Amino acid sequence: MSNALKTEKKIAAISMLCEGTSIRAVERVTGVHRDTIMRLGVRMGEGCKRIMDEKLQNLRSNLIQVDEVWGFVQMKQRTALKQKAEGEVGDIWTWIALDSETKLVPTFAVGDRSQYMANTFIEDLASRLSNRVQISSDALRAYNGAIERAFGCEVDYGSIFKTFSHTELAEQRRYSPPDVMHVKRTPVAGNPVVDRISPSHVEKQNHTLRMHCRRLTRLTNAFSKKLENFKAAVALHYGYYNFVKTHGAIRCTPAMEAGVTNSAWTVADLVEMVEG
Repeated sequence: MSNALKTEKKIAAISMLCEGTSIRAVERVTGVHRDTIMRLGVRMGEGCKRIMDEKLQNLRSNLIQVDEVWGFVQMKQRTALKQKAEGEVGDIWTWIALDSETKLVPTFAVGDRSQYMANTFIEDLASRLSNRVQISSDALRAYNGAIERAFGCEVDYGSIFKTFSHTELAEQRRYSPPDVMHVKRTPVAGNPVVDRISPSHVEKQNHTLRMHCRRLTRLTNAFSKKLENFKAAVALHYGYYNFVKTHGAIRCTPAMEAGVTNSAWTVADLVEMVEG
């Protein structure tokens, strides 16, 4: 059982998972059975979510960028529809908020791409902030109602609309987004600084998520079979990203830059806080 593992084995396994190593590779290197690694990863992910809920409150952020990352559980949506699969399978979206100045991810949510999920995600974001912020998003319409509902008039919000090329679109979608031909920044609410309406930092964070969370790496056979495991893996990543991983642009952890912690944590600290 995962709670019977020696601490050094837990630290080694979690360190490798947080750096994007597959569970079977962790099994080969550490000698710990993959089922035990899976259970440990789920417990650590759930613990990281609790730590974020506790620590990331009353944040004094100025610029927040939001975006969504596509993934799937067990099978892609078109396959699930074709096979008439039941249960929590198919396409899944990870909603991400990023403080573009401190690089902190104050919150995330995992679910579908509906108005309900947008409302839930933005309301959680609003509950963690202590001052007026400027928010930037893509052109997803669900954000408009969600931000108005959560912030009212106490927000500066702008969206960005990108026009893409249509040359070999299907082939480009398979490996990378099509070329961006035109970008339009539009103020939506309040008085946002137009030049600072941009999702570029959170889009870079999407890349970091895909590189460090094996279940979201593109063009591989790595994926979650259960929604519970997917959520735990994403939570583990953001616990590691916020409190342990040094960000190159700020030369410290995002939690330190945001004033949440006084020093960088280690994976051992993270394991101790979760496992006790």
